[in-house]
Amino acid sequence: MKKLLLITFLFTITSTLFAQIPIDSIKKIIQKEVSNKRSKSMILGIVDANGTQTFSFGIKSDLNPQKPDGNTIYEIGSIGKIFTALSMAEMSLKNELNYNDPISKFLPKTVKTPTRNGKEISLLNLSTNRSGLPRMQFNLDPKNLDNPWADYTTTQLYEYISSVELNKDINSKWQYSNIGFGLLGHILSLTAQKDYETLVKQKICEPLNMKNTVVSFSPKQYPNVATGHSEYGKPVSGWSWGKNQTLAGSGALRSTVNDLLKFAAANLGLFKTNLSPAIELTHINQGKKDGNDGFVTMGWTIMSEDNLQILWKDGGTFGCRSFIGIDKKNKFGIVILSNSDNPVTDIGLHILDNSNDIKPYKYKWNLLDTLASTTKSKGVNDAIILYHKLKKENNSHFVFEPMQLNNLGNELRKENKIKEAIKIFELNATEYPSLPNVYESLAELYKRNGNKKLAITYFEKLVEMEPQNPRWTFLLNKLKTK
Repeated sequence: MKKLLLITFLFTITSTLFAQIPIDSIKKIIQKEVSNKRSKSMILGIVDANGTQTFSFGIKSDLNPQKPDGNTIYEIGSIGKIFTALSMAEMSLKNELNYNDPISKFLPKTVKTPTRNGKEISLLNLSTNRSGLPRMQFNLDPKNLDNPWADYTTTQLYEYISSVELNKDINSKWQYSNIGFGLLGHILSLTAQKDYETLVKQKICEPLNMKNTVVSFSPKQYPNVATGHSEYGKPVSGWSWGKNQTLAGSGALRSTVNDLLKFAAANLGLFKTNLSPAIELTHINQGKKDGNDGFVTMGWTIMSEDNLQILWKDGGTFGCRSFIGIDKKNKFGIVILSNSDNPVTDIGLHILDNSNDIKPYKYKWNLLDTLASTTKSKGVNDAIILYHKLKKENNSHFVFEPMQLNNLGNELRKENKIKEAIKIFELNATEYPSLPNVYESLAELYKRNGNKKLAITYFEKLVEMEPQNPRWTFLLNKLKTK
């Protein structure tokens, strides 16, 4: 009966849904941003007590120029973290674990878990980004730079946890941590004795009838997947998460607007499920974020101290961006999915509370496009000559910044035009000699191209520039050992 009521609710369509700004205005915002090249496509869903609405603009990809619909699957990135947190809360309420327990209770005895000032990280600390763990682990060294999680193993995770030194006291300050949520998802999988995808499906997706929220696509789902795109509109391959899904809890899920509207409706309490107590547990304020950025719960952000009824979470991968937000007071929720690596959070926050401004998107990649076209037609040397000419002319049509050249170099790398990519990366290092990421691109490319000597040179440069960054030392030592 509960499932029947849920389905009836979700397919009640109305044109009078609540919003702080009119529906027609929301449509115009999305249409304008797609037209301005913020994304190849955007689809937005709205839910309140009357039902749901979805509308979309743009295409899935140039090769598949169909308009996305409510069942089009997008990577949702870090929105997956609230699924990880909810799974933890549900397991805790069922006494399958205790979220206040330390992580050492769940990991092999061979893993030396980090402590600071006599305290150890708990599961709750991981779910609130208050563990003291940094954003990323230093021992990430993927075979494919464009698919960073695919070959990260459980052994590497345990090596990292055993060696990491916390730079903040546990539960003292918010610090966003992908590795923290990856570890949390791994611990939940160990406890449940099933992989992350199966765990989330059984704990959340099946009770909420979310059939298209997955880590891996089925053959039936694949035709309705939106291709991800870079900030400048180039198609990119989706991420994979390896056989063991070691870090899947940090952002492996894909989903649809229709599925996420069901999730939003459940979080708004528009219908009751067996998950409702766990959902409410994940909405409890657990501490302040940085500055005026609000407060944090298990996975969510609470917008402000004055309005503790608005919760939201965004996500991003190399090719997709996403947003989900709920206004519990007014029983209103929104979902935005986009197949571009340009943010949509400003749009989502504006719709939730129109005192938040939208930052109108302005396409800034004309320089990259021009240089890429010249490289293709005349060669990289002519493109470099053109770069210097355009820079000297100071034409406002072109934005001169390091990511223009870095992205061009990466596009050439993906095309296996290694010599051309190196020339562009070297130009970038000459133009912006104080920025570490320009040397990282050179170091990584030389390492993968077999030029160990130059790879070591550039990693040593990175260690010199950022001695506090353990990743450079890790990669340098690994290279020297080889």
